[in-house]
Amino acid sequence: MLDSPTKRRIDGARDVLVGKVPDPKSQVEQITIALIYKFMDDLDAESEELGGTRTFFAGEFARYGWAKLMRSGLGGHETLNLYAEAVTRMPENPGIPPLFRDIFKNAYLPYRDPETLRAFLKIIDEFIYDHSERLGDAFEYLLSVLGSQGDAGQFRTPRHIIDFIVAVLDPKKDETILDPACGTAGFLISSYKHILRANVDKDGNNALTPDDKGRLATNFKGYDISPDMVRLSLVNMYLHGFVAPHIFEYDTLTSEDRWSEYADVILANPPFMSPKGGIRPHGRFSVQSRRSEVLFVDYMAEHLTPNGRAGIIVPEGIIFQSQNAHKQLRKLLIEEHLVAVVSLPAGVFQPYAGVKTSVLILDKSLAKKTDRIAFFKVENDGFDLGAQRRPIAANDLPSVHAEIAEYLGCLRAGKSVDASRVAEPGTQYTTERRLVVGKDRVAESGDYNLNGDRYRESSKRASEFPYVSLDKVAEIVAGNSAPQGTEYFEDGRFPFIRTSDVGAVHRSDNFSGTADKVNQKAVDELRLRLFPPGTILFPKSGASTFLNHRVLISEAAYVSSHLAGIICDEHKVLPKYVYNLLCWTDARAITPDQAYPSLRLKEIGNIEIPLPPLDVQREIVAEIEGYQQVINGVRQIIHNYRSTITVDPKWSLVPLGSVCDVVAGQSPPGESYNTTEQGTPFYQGKTEFGPMFIGEPVKWTTNPQRFAEMGDILMSVRAPVGPVNLATEHVCIGRGLAAIKPQENNVIPTYVFYILRTMESQITGDMGATFASISKQNIEAIPIPLPPMEIQQGIVKELEMEQSLVDANRELSDRMERKIQLAINHVWGK
Repeated sequence: MLDSPTKRRIDGARDVLVGKVPDPKSQVEQITIALIYKFMDDLDAESEELGGTRTFFAGEFARYGWAKLMRSGLGGHETLNLYAEAVTRMPENPGIPPLFRDIFKNAYLPYRDPETLRAFLKIIDEFIYDHSERLGDAFEYLLSVLGSQGDAGQFRTPRHIIDFIVAVLDPKKDETILDPACGTAGFLISSYKHILRANVDKDGNNALTPDDKGRLATNFKGYDISPDMVRLSLVNMYLHGFVAPHIFEYDTLTSEDRWSEYADVILANPPFMSPKGGIRPHGRFSVQSRRSEVLFVDYMAEHLTPNGRAGIIVPEGIIFQSQNAHKQLRKLLIEEHLVAVVSLPAGVFQPYAGVKTSVLILDKSLAKKTDRIAFFKVENDGFDLGAQRRPIAANDLPSVHAEIAEYLGCLRAGKSVDASRVAEPGTQYTTERRLVVGKDRVAESGDYNLNGDRYRESSKRASEFPYVSLDKVAEIVAGNSAPQGTEYFEDGRFPFIRTSDVGAVHRSDNFSGTADKVNQKAVDELRLRLFPPGTILFPKSGASTFLNHRVLISEAAYVSSHLAGIICDEHKVLPKYVYNLLCWTDARAITPDQAYPSLRLKEIGNIEIPLPPLDVQREIVAEIEGYQQVINGVRQIIHNYRSTITVDPKWSLVPLGSVCDVVAGQSPPGESYNTTEQGTPFYQGKTEFGPMFIGEPVKWTTNPQRFAEMGDILMSVRAPVGPVNLATEHVCIGRGLAAIKPQENNVIPTYVFYILRTMESQITGDMGATFASISKQNIEAIPIPLPPMEIQQGIVKELEMEQSLVDANRELSDRMERKIQLAINHVWGK
């Protein structure tokens, strides 16, 4: 951001010049030339301080050095003549790079007043370049105070918006990057910094090879029609290590010289205005127009490589204006290039203008893989929307960036994408941040409008949905009494679903497979009703009622009378939509007598649900299914993961008891049992051990007998024999457990845990098949491989790394569960 001293100096320089140089453009040019002049001398001074020599002002050009120009005793006319001569002759200076000679090309001093120049140079002398982007800050402010826009409609792009777009596009070190309306090269420099940050070693040092750096030097290109902009771009690029930056004074819209040049990444904030009479472009554009904003977007879309992508700031005219050229452009983008639209706040370009803008995200490859467009909304960008743009706490950019990255990642991976984003608790954004709309829906009106609010309004979100009772959109039917007698199940081939079947899976939107199957005799004699696929089963009586188990069946089946079948009218409501709502409906809340878990069909039918249009229901279901797919995949990873240790035959086998102490559990006296939360946690022994932790204690005891300390290994000693876990706190152990306490001078405790974990099936097979329990002596006799300590350390390190990945997957699953709940809450209007 612009600092106060820089702002004050720019104001002062303008105040000095305004009497002699009234034209704003000439003021910009004079201040820019003087700043660069001073900067070159600063570089020379820094070189001398470091033991080097001057290069910019050396030889015959040494007499133009800044110190000589500002020395006391030099008369006013002498200063004026020296400075005017230096500016004019600088393109001839052999000591400056070609790019600096280009900067001074055609430069001159437009006035001949020594006092004005002296006062002007005195202000320029106050600038100190201790930050490589200070020139950019100065020039941004120059544009802001010299008028709302440049001659060609340029607006200075705030740096945080540039960085946001660059982060979304994620340019890589081997990609060509272009800004065809580069201004001060802000997008190019931000992209370069992004690549540097992405290519560091574990110590944070630059990991780019000499070849990488060589490619980077040629991979960045910028065009601009304004010589002033080109000047500043060249300097900015030079400051960031580009000795010969590829910045060209070029009219992107009317010249064909560079039409055949393509780029992997294009980023731009092109001019928003067209000159009076319009642009006079050549005839190679796909969209015929004389509007600069239309032509620039067309140019960038057409000049992407086959896998190229672009981030383009556009005015609202591009988004919704009804002229044929605008509609034709939007049609082209939607069909071939566009993947997302990001709406920016109306004041993001203050103080230059209050124009409303959006960012188009193009990706030629991804656009062919999806039939949808994603709309994102930024309401706060970290600054207020007044002329001063003061910092504020609210900032949607990080959240929206994460949203876009997730969405594009799903497209690249070929995964389903959700229809709307539900906010995480505590974040600044709301559920309105993302909306995914089918391309056919955007195209149906014929105007290809890219205003996301238009689709949000027509979809009605959250609490705006009307509520209807479930019996208005579905038939609520009781199941059949379970057949009595084995003759109804002999050679059974038709699924008969009991509450125990539902309870075994808890929840499923694709339920099939039952413990019992009835035969044709049962169907005919007992007149069983067949429930079609898509029926939602809702336990309505017995203990399972309050457990809130729900399933949606994927095959026709017969159903127990303890279950209610909900058969949706699919012209009004989607079964999966209702299923997801009912999964989060607490049966206790609708049960007349909570002391007795029983529901009548009427009470289920009276459940009121929000009823959005079917297309919105599909979007909601798609969102939840996307999260559920992640959960299912993660659960599969966790279920299948088994820590393995490759045992070297050279390792010695030793009895577990030789390197560990084993403590058998013991039930404390009955009087010490209590259910209060006072005393020591007591674990009697459970088979459902988690991977690295133990669950809630069964009881507590005020008189503990046998202990396990945090980090001790717990083993189940009753069927099933063998599962092990780690104690996560100081606990008392019951008769169902044994505590294994490694002797740390002989073995690494975590190694023992992992080796026993890999031997669980062996222990169960050897002991559990024959014995209902395993004794302390048998535990001590378990042979374990014992490699040297350094090998144990390596094994532990590797397995802990694997375990951390498993834990991360478990955390991801929990996160997706929360997202599902938030999505459902949003639909309910909570």
